[in-house]
Amino acid sequence: MVNLNIRYPKMKGQITLTQFVIEQQKCFAEISSDITFLLSDIAIACKRISHTVNRGSINNILGNARTENIQGEIQKQLDIITNEIMIDALKSTGHLSGMVSEEVDSPISIPKQFRKGKYLALFDPLDGSSNIDVNITVGTIFSILRGQEGVDASLDNFLQRGIDQVCAGFILYGPSTMMVLTTGQGVNGFTLDQDVGEFILTHVNMKIPEDCSEFSINMSNQRFWEPAVQRYIAECTQGEDGLRDKNFNMRWVASMVAEVYRILTRGGIFMYPYDNRIPKKPGKLRLMYEANPMAFIIEQAGGSCSTGRERILEITPSHIHQRVPVILGSKNEVDRLVSYHQK
Repeated sequence: MVNLNIRYPKMKGQITLTQFVIEQQKCFAEISSDITFLLSDIAIACKRISHTVNRGSINNILGNARTENIQGEIQKQLDIITNEIMIDALKSTGHLSGMVSEEVDSPISIPKQFRKGKYLALFDPLDGSSNIDVNITVGTIFSILRGQEGVDASLDNFLQRGIDQVCAGFILYGPSTMMVLTTGQGVNGFTLDQDVGEFILTHVNMKIPEDCSEFSINMSNQRFWEPAVQRYIAECTQGEDGLRDKNFNMRWVASMVAEVYRILTRGGIFMYPYDNRIPKKPGKLRLMYEANPMAFIIEQAGGSCSTGRERILEITPSHIHQRVPVILGSKNEVDRLVSYHQK
């Protein structure tokens, strides 16, 4: 169980991402120096992505790429470009034995000329990319797992449960560029100082309130939801006139990084539940590089995450692009909806 009252050593002045993780190394033996270097490599890649996204219109790289990813989704030009940036930044670091990306069918091998490290990286290089052409916040999501040092990662090496993650994070490319990170010792936020090119600690030990009055879901799919979700949303929309005796606000950005960040800063519940539009399709969001890292972050901040029937972090994955329903956010609201599924 995470300690939500962690006290870090006091450091004067602005604290960079690297300085912060080095301090965590001193406090927690399970955080190795390799993680510090790997997070630095990820930060460099995300600075490049931030710059590329900001110049999308200027460089004429918005719009569709006329290709599909493994999920059969039409790719944006920036999906492909940001994926290449992530792979290029991480393949030669010596810290990884393999990678998985939303945009690539199979695990990505480390080129033979580079050292094979002891970690695995899984990432969605540009989450919410359907919004990129209308200038809405998008982001990058990543998860780090333990691998086998010195050997190429096999497919089975990646199929680990979410509770086995070493660290996870996401980056927001919005009015400011931010990284939200957990190494299993709480959640902290870092804002990119464009003047000096460093991520600076700005949000210390982020916590999610247990109660909330805000929900986030795509209401256009309402007719396809299961009864448990129908019941929960009906109670929210009835407001003070209903059983809950309080009013709720609805938010929907269609960008998971933006939805989760809002919950981290002021509470709420985010739902992308199972629906029966395509009965054989178990969910929308991918377990390994979307649901798992976000669930790790949310739980480390005191929230809850579930499919409605089981804790997301305890799911044993069957393949790297597996989809699951996702319900996450303020603990009491998530628990209420889970109880409706159980009934």
